[in-house]
Amino acid sequence: MSESRDDLRQRLSPEQYRVACECGTEPPFDNAYWDNKEPGIYVDIISGRPLFASSAKFDSGTGWPSFFEPLEADEIVEVEDHSLGMRRVEVRSRTGNAHLGHVFPDGPAPTGLRYCINSASLRFVPVAELESEGLGEFRKLFE
Repeated sequence: MSESRDDLRQRLSPEQYRVACECGTEPPFDNAYWDNKEPGIYVDIISGRPLFASSAKFDSGTGWPSFFEPLEADEIVEVEDHSLGMRRVEVRSRTGNAHLGHVFPDGPAPTGLRYCINSASLRFVPVAELESEGLGEFRKLFE
């Protein structure tokens, strides 16, 4: 992304900036999308690139949006994370370099993965707005 830190601070809310740019974590059960059941696509808050589809979302009971697979795997970057005294795998967006959350090997079939993602790193695009947002190619997922 070519946006400067100052530009991002202006465009994003303080919570979005803290989570996406400073590797923060939002509170469970108190974030925009943990319980969203509307069909659509979740995009990177920084780049706008598609990351996850509602069809891969499931209720993990953690209070954060959880997905069993990314929509575009090449847009997801996994990084070893040894913070908090444990080994975890951080998930970042390739284009926007946003901190998204973490991936764990305790998800449902078919992948067995749980992408535990911060709502503050995402923007939700409902199915009805896919075309106007330039994401019409994903409409077929919801037909």
